[in-house]
Amino acid sequence: MTHLWVRAEQRANEDRVGLTPDGAKSLMDAGLRVTVEDSSVRAIGIDGYAQAGCEIAPENSWPGAPKDAIIFGLKELPEDGSPLPHRHIMFGHAFKGQHSGRALLRRFKAGGGTLYDLEYLVDEAGRRVAAFGYWAGFAGAAVTLKAWAAQQHGKLCGPVGAYRNKDAMMDDLRAELDATNAPRPDAIVIGALGRVGTGASDLMEAMGVRVTKWDMAETASGGPFPEILDHDLFINCILAGPQTPVFVPREALTTSRKLTAIGDVACDPDSDYNPVPVYDKATSWDAPALRVAENPPLDVMAIDNLPSMLPLESSIDYAGQLLPSLLTLDDLSSGVWARAEATFKTHMKDI
Repeated sequence: MTHLWVRAEQRANEDRVGLTPDGAKSLMDAGLRVTVEDSSVRAIGIDGYAQAGCEIAPENSWPGAPKDAIIFGLKELPEDGSPLPHRHIMFGHAFKGQHSGRALLRRFKAGGGTLYDLEYLVDEAGRRVAAFGYWAGFAGAAVTLKAWAAQQHGKLCGPVGAYRNKDAMMDDLRAELDATNAPRPDAIVIGALGRVGTGASDLMEAMGVRVTKWDMAETASGGPFPEILDHDLFINCILAGPQTPVFVPREALTTSRKLTAIGDVACDPDSDYNPVPVYDKATSWDAPALRVAENPPLDVMAIDNLPSMLPLESSIDYAGQLLPSLLTLDDLSSGVWARAEATFKTHMKDI
């Protein structure tokens, strides 16, 4: 019997989960065994999983799970260097040249485990079967607007946190923008036709921001793109890759520009393909904006777990997208799981 073990998230400010109680019941009805760890922060309480019939395990007990269990979480594991003997489903951030990713792969090599990276669960056409993109874009645009609003008061954006729902986030943001007594800024969103860009554009437009929407056609020339510097805000929604052009080069820090706030929702600062090379580290909930230039200021928002600002909506959305694939876990030798394992093995050759 296939055993799925849903671990508690151990990263700070991470309240999401990739499986709802209803989804767990569907898996068990299909013949899978489901264990869910208790969690002090998860947006969906443990009672629902218990009522669905899941086995309940202590928080963070996954290292002692049966070796045949498939450990399912979202964000990264504690960086303690321990070998990883299990099969893990999670966002590994290890296949695009990230320096921290190599350390993770070395742990899998030492333990003999396997990584099924959620970013690389794709269908036959290479499209991801599930993504948090919409809510990442929505929240990322909100924090970028918060950074701009803080600039109007001569300040750097202060700490951010999770909201009970999107309406609460929008009410809070609208109040901050109104308090600036300034006209709404304008913004350019690159990747506007995708889920991330749609979320970012929807939030901006709901706040009265005029949005210029670019996608592949507008960036096909490879740059440079001076138009970006002519907007108040820039939201990058393009995942970094070898084909990704540079959108805001280092020279932009010292050239004339209107641009004062960047929201790098894709957030790959340690990738060799970073399209926004004016910064080199992710920001955090405690310090959401990094100032990279003055006179005029230029702040970068690059939080890498943005959907957790709206943990309930993003969990329900993502879990619904992923459930059809989880229902095929009995056969890891084909479909999305076989493709993900092949990607893992390809990258392990260099470890």
